[in-house]
Amino acid sequence: MDRENLEKYVLEIGASKVGFGNMEGYLPEKYSHLKTGISFCIRLSDQIMDEIENEPTHTYFHHYRTVNRLIDHIGLMVSLKLQEMGYLALPIPSSQSINLEGYDYAGLFQHRTAATRAGLGWIGKNACLITEEFGPRIRLGTILTNMPVSAYAEPINESKCGSCRLCVSKCPSLALVGNNWALGLEREEIVNAQVCSRHMAREYKHIGRGVVCGICVKSCPVGIKRIK
Repeated sequence: MDRENLEKYVLEIGASKVGFGNMEGYLPEKYSHLKTGISFCIRLSDQIMDEIENEPTHTYFHHYRTVNRLIDHIGLMVSLKLQEMGYLALPIPSSQSINLEGYDYAGLFQHRTAATRAGLGWIGKNACLITEEFGPRIRLGTILTNMPVSAYAEPINESKCGSCRLCVSKCPSLALVGNNWALGLEREEIVNAQVCSRHMAREYKHIGRGVVCGICVKSCPVGIKRIK
């Protein structure tokens, strides 16, 4: 199976968009042999996202978890397919926090790094990946593999948000700094993740145990298309 057929397979089993990126120089040492990053996204429901106003909805929380399960399923299916082909493959969990140092939580590998390297989109002022087609109304999945591909996507290395600050102005926790992202910019220069997390835990405990918000995602105008 070549890149084109694998891409077709990922789309057939539920992904909305997929890309292949060269991950050399971005991987931790233990995964440095998995130089190909397969990044894909699932489009979120516009109806559900549009219902978010001053706080997340219970439906959004359920949708968020359901899409995460689909991402993990796609990651597993693609990894098994790659393994059948004789390659190594590591599906990155859709939403997982690992605490090894006793003070900080992080994922196994950053989905947004894989996505920008695979040309899916850029990181917005809301610290979410933004695609041309769907804006930030997506969830990301990643598979690292040693499968070689004939051509990688052109990476996206800078923001296309320009002067827009809608997400910054709508953030109820005031966690968004307002800087345009560019390759190498630290997360703290875009969002204060602790302020965001504390706000969700305090204000939305009655909705999804205080782990979702979605206001900045809902507010972004990129990718919104409506049939009138």
